[in-house]
Amino acid sequence: MVGQETIEVDYLIVGAGAMGMAFADTLVAETDATVAIVDRYGRPGGHWTVAYPYVRLHQPSASYGVNSRELGKGEVDQHGWNAGLYELASADEILNYFDQVMRKTLLPTGRVSYFPMSVYDGADPVRPDVQRCHSVLTGGEFDIRVRRRTVDATYMNVTVPAMCPPKYEVGSGVRLITPNQLPALDHPSSHYTVVGAGKTGIDACLWLLQHGVDPSGITWIMPRDAWLLDRAQYQPGPEFAAINSESLHSRVQAVLESHTVKELFPRLEASGLLLRLSPDVTPTAFRCATVTRAELDQLRRIPDIVRHGRVRSIGTGTVELDEATVSARPDTLYIDCTADGLEPRPAVPTFSGSRITLQALIPCQQVFSAAFAAHVEAAYEDDAQKNRMCAASPHPNTTLDWLRGYAHVDDLLLRWSADSGLREWSDASRLTKHSTGSLSDEQRTALFESLHAEKTKLQELLAHEDLTVTAN
Repeated sequence: MVGQETIEVDYLIVGAGAMGMAFADTLVAETDATVAIVDRYGRPGGHWTVAYPYVRLHQPSASYGVNSRELGKGEVDQHGWNAGLYELASADEILNYFDQVMRKTLLPTGRVSYFPMSVYDGADPVRPDVQRCHSVLTGGEFDIRVRRRTVDATYMNVTVPAMCPPKYEVGSGVRLITPNQLPALDHPSSHYTVVGAGKTGIDACLWLLQHGVDPSGITWIMPRDAWLLDRAQYQPGPEFAAINSESLHSRVQAVLESHTVKELFPRLEASGLLLRLSPDVTPTAFRCATVTRAELDQLRRIPDIVRHGRVRSIGTGTVELDEATVSARPDTLYIDCTADGLEPRPAVPTFSGSRITLQALIPCQQVFSAAFAAHVEAAYEDDAQKNRMCAASPHPNTTLDWLRGYAHVDDLLLRWSADSGLREWSDASRLTKHSTGSLSDEQRTALFESLHAEKTKLQELLAHEDLTVTAN
């Protein structure tokens, strides 16, 4: 379709990643709007198109993707380190899924135009309603006149190691690869060093262990320990309803019984909500990663964990870090897992004039957030009201960010609860993790009273923490 002089649509969505697809799916389902989707990749899926091939979701497939189409078969894994929990889609499954959404859900409406391998260049300086784009294959330029809004589905800036070089110096003769290259290795190394402690670092360590590498042959450079979520506490389906209810009760109780943030995290750990790699190291980070207890047991088999800050440089004989210089083992293969997959971008208004900026409304739940924003765009008129219902929350980075995120979620859920339409939409969405649809009126009232109490106490704890930091 590239080559047309100008097309005219109601909405232009920039980015066909998970958030852009989730927004488009809900918008097309709930309105008669016409939509153009411009994306730099050759197929839908955003960062999944360049992710390492062995990657899997850290959350159940049943709660990922777009609202109108199930991802996966809704099965519970019977073996492996995720046994007993809902299946986790692979990269191939996710890419095939988004391809199906595009070809079998969106394009057949006749109201969606898709421009792969194309780049959005911004608004025409003379005609602000005209958005300029070009093909990365032909260089051909094309314009899209937007009657209503341009939707930025790229603001969260998800990056994986294959998309960016390491931020440290790599000396001549050092063997360093991205996780994408691990499955293509054709000869062994004497030692493997994983650089980075986020989801990608966890996945690389588990991949090496799964494929028979002795734990003593792995070094894990971990700039900061992070609190991890127990995946068993975040499962959909009625069979996990009791566990989810108990998890919520335990979390609220831990918050209400704590007098300081320092007291709170051990309570959350004792309740089973949070996990950590080493019992003698207190995490300072939180990046939304989930693990099973079986996966955590595997990670704890790795004896050599280097905790001296971020890597500054890697040479053939030494690795220089922020706080120390350590010796490099001979014939080491380094695996760079340091890309900031969930960059904590500052929150901006979701709805602003002719633009919509997709962000996480509920931390770590980007696809639900995008679909919810599309519903709000379709169902409400006033931007002030829309922004009140779609207040964004930056991706968490520190432990305090995690607490701020929960206070934010409590506040949003309380706002939504006052609007029967939003509450009903959220309860019916297959992407939600906060459904109240099965609760009686009495149970729902009790739930919202608990969330209000939790929000108030979290705000008190955070304010006390801020005062303590300022005083010191």
